[in-house]
Amino acid sequence: MFIIDGHNLLHAIRKMEESSKPLDEPTLCKFLGTYFKLIGEKAEIVFDGSGPPDKSGFDSVSHIEIFFAGPATDADTVIEDKIKASTAPKGLTIISSDRQLQQAAHARRATAVKSELFWAEVQKQLARKRSPKEPPAKRQGISQSETDQWLKVFGLDQ
Repeated sequence: MFIIDGHNLLHAIRKMEESSKPLDEPTLCKFLGTYFKLIGEKAEIVFDGSGPPDKSGFDSVSHIEIFFAGPATDADTVIEDKIKASTAPKGLTIISSDRQLQQAAHARRATAVKSELFWAEVQKQLARKRSPKEPPAKRQGISQSETDQWLKVFGLDQ
């Protein structure tokens, strides 16, 4: 299970990709959803604050749970609480460059990955070209009716 410090990751991305248009929260979540679907893992992302008033931008995001810390706390505190509450902390991977979160992860023997390194891995995986799935007919051959049709087209049906 991955737990991501959302604004920390956004900040790291903006530092790394200064020339590109900055990502917003919904776009980041869509990228991450695609990544986690690709690698077959579960993830949660926690953002500071209450998020945008209109959260419809998050509707099409899959393979990642999205949380907003709310006005009374911050994402770091929520993530630390998740680390402390975990019954299997060794199975956690915490994505944040925040020293306090990395220390909290290490204290429970969870894995901590800096945001920059994680984003580089996401970019690498998403850039890989996936070969399209083979059509079943490639292995099974064509049907008898298709064979008859081709024989007729080439005048070989006599």
